[in-house]
Amino acid sequence: MKLKIILSAIGLLATAHVAQAEDVIRIATEGAYAPWNFSGPNNVLEGFEIDLANELCERMKAKCEIVAQNWDGIIPSLTAGKYDAIMAAMSITPKREEVMAFSAPYAAAINSFAAMEDSGLANLPETGKPLSVDSEAARPVLEEIARKIQGKAVGVQGSTTASAFMEQYFQGGADVREYKTTEEHNFDLASARLDAVVANATVLAAAFEKDDMKGAKLTGPLFSGKVFGMIGVGLRKEDTALKARFDDVIKAAVADGTVKKLSEKWFKVDVSPQE
Repeated sequence: MKLKIILSAIGLLATAHVAQAEDVIRIATEGAYAPWNFSGPNNVLEGFEIDLANELCERMKAKCEIVAQNWDGIIPSLTAGKYDAIMAAMSITPKREEVMAFSAPYAAAINSFAAMEDSGLANLPETGKPLSVDSEAARPVLEEIARKIQGKAVGVQGSTTASAFMEQYFQGGADVREYKTTEEHNFDLASARLDAVVANATVLAAAFEKDDMKGAKLTGPLFSGKVFGMIGVGLRKEDTALKARFDDVIKAAVADGTVKKLSEKWFKVDVSPQE
């Protein structure tokens, strides 16, 4: 009888240990996309997505391990099992959904052109106004922008919705140059090696507050639409249980205003996904 009790206790301890081990969620972020995610003092990761990841893990009663991963390898490393999830301002797009799954969205993706104030591109049409590229109203605006950026050097981060946007709407017009990070193309913009850049508007606005980006500004509409998608947690397709857990806590955090509060802290605007 005692032996049975001891064996049962050992079994329970082993089960508890496995459950505890399984409840560590490894989350990758780029760490170079302020204010969404970036490396702060002492190389500590900070930003909207770091705060949100910790909030979501607390709601799931799981331990978070957040690591930085270069953008170029962030999806292959997920599918290879290096970590369990991605929170890196990654838009949900049909192309990405071919190889991975996404949670319910936790943010909307708003993109914009940017140029230096003394540039001929500093006042593109509809500057500062929201515009869905899928709307009828977008066609004449996009055509006018295409004429203005014809032959101009425009920087984008490679393998992003910004690069897909330029390819879909301005192919063969502008001289589109791809960079590994937004920081790199911003540096070339400030150094007059680019005429303009395209990226997430919140990221650009935050970057332009720094002294080394003085004189840079958003120009043209605040673009949204299918090409940009919504932003969600990237997951392996087979991890359906983990997806369900993220879905539940994300929807709750959006509904109770937590996402709004965190986005206003980091962006000064609400980027909560809208119905």
